[in-house]
Amino acid sequence: MKKIIIYIIQALAKIKVLTPINIAKLRYWYILHKWPNFRHPKDLNEKINYLKFYGDTSKWPMLTDKYAVRKYIESIGLKNILVKLYGKWDSVDDIDWEHLPNQFVMKCNNGSGDVIICNDKSKLDIEATKKYFRKILSKTFGIVSGEPHYSQIPPCIIAEELLDNSTQPCNSSSIIDYKIWCFNGKPYNIFCCYNRKKYNTNIGCYDLNWKYHPEYSVFTHHYKESPHLLPKPTCLKQMLDIAQKLSIGFPILRVDLYEVNGKVYFGELTFTSQSGCMDYFTQEYLTQMGNQVKL
Repeated sequence: MKKIIIYIIQALAKIKVLTPINIAKLRYWYILHKWPNFRHPKDLNEKINYLKFYGDTSKWPMLTDKYAVRKYIESIGLKNILVKLYGKWDSVDDIDWEHLPNQFVMKCNNGSGDVIICNDKSKLDIEATKKYFRKILSKTFGIVSGEPHYSQIPPCIIAEELLDNSTQPCNSSSIIDYKIWCFNGKPYNIFCCYNRKKYNTNIGCYDLNWKYHPEYSVFTHHYKESPHLLPKPTCLKQMLDIAQKLSIGFPILRVDLYEVNGKVYFGELTFTSQSGCMDYFTQEYLTQMGNQVKL
């Protein structure tokens, strides 16, 4: 059913029957089962959508571009938190497989969830990988999700260093993603994702003093509560300082960071988390976070 709905939205968008804002409203209704009010927003989801269509989004394409944002990170003096870059290619056929290391992460600069993790290049099916990315590059990301700024990003493929997750707390099977929500240039909370799998990821919401708040989250078939608490990151203060520096000038911004062996690494910047249709926070907490945002 979901695939059919996505196909219909794509078809209607292509013939311009549906505008981006109408796509966003339909998506909101489909996921959250209620009709939104983007003109007079109250909670965090509605305010994200308000900013998408009525705010200043001129910097969004560059800052959400996983390749272009690197220049911005460097320009504000945070080059040391960038993950090592192995290459950038506009076409699958340009990828220099020979000079890539044995382990790496490969992804598109404008997508979500399209990461290929290579632990051993000798076992990587290169032709299948090329086919995979060729298909992704052929699509215009952001149309079906109602996020117009993503469709303004010139697509490319990048390869980065594979960060070591063997020392992650709680034996997480993946790098712990510390998603720091910032409102009007100030960090507000930290939403953590770990043990990441396609349909089973552990989540947890912590305040700035690293107190766990399970009452803020909605646990679903996809997002599960962890059986144990994550320890406070060694570099928490540095991470919060970085998030504040990156979020200055923006009403809403989520700064994603990693911590590996006592060092902070940059993940990405997100203005429209789950396209402003988040169902993993309670309505009460979405309203509480939305109240922090001054438009």
